Amino acid sequence: MNIRSLLSYTFLIIALVVVQLLFLKNLALFGYAFAFLYLLGLLILPSTLKTIPLLLISFSLGFLLDVFFETIGMHAAAATVFAFFKPIWLKTTSPTGGYDEVEEPSLSQIGLGRFISYAFPLIFLYALVFFTADQWGTGGFLGVFSKSLFSSLFTLVLAILVQLLFFKRRKGI
Repeated sequence: MNIRSLLSYTFLIIALVVVQLLFLKNLALFGYAFAFLYLLGLLILPSTLKTIPLLLISFSLGFLLDVFFETIGMHAAAATVFAFFKPIWLKTTSPTGGYDEVEEPSLSQIGLGRFISYAFPLIFLYALVFFTADQWGTGGFLGVFSKSLFSSLFTLVLAILVQLLFFKRRKGI
């Protein structure tokens, strides 16, 4: 990873965190669907990024959101679990020859179908960990599962829209 791509990923993650803090902090559709748009920054980090730096970046972002949301480690825990399973899931969903070294798993690089099959389980895992920690002992399984499912769908739709509106696209997408 060169300095230019490092700066562009840093700027993207900072922009997504700012949008999360300023606009999506109190957004909840019908009390069940919450947006975790900053996960897009973690999703499109290069597939060649090692696990330890990914864990540190994810924990730091989660901790930063915990400070602003006052959620006592729930974002940090969920983001760390997300980062732990991302390389495993990338290997599972990667094509036979693997990803190119410079390829980022974004919508423009891997296409809509593969992006959904790559991103949705990771976002769902994040939401499941987050809402399990949020409703520990007070909510039933159905409440945790429904919030996780609807939040994952909402976050995935927002992530796709952001990529379609603001990212460079290849021809044919």
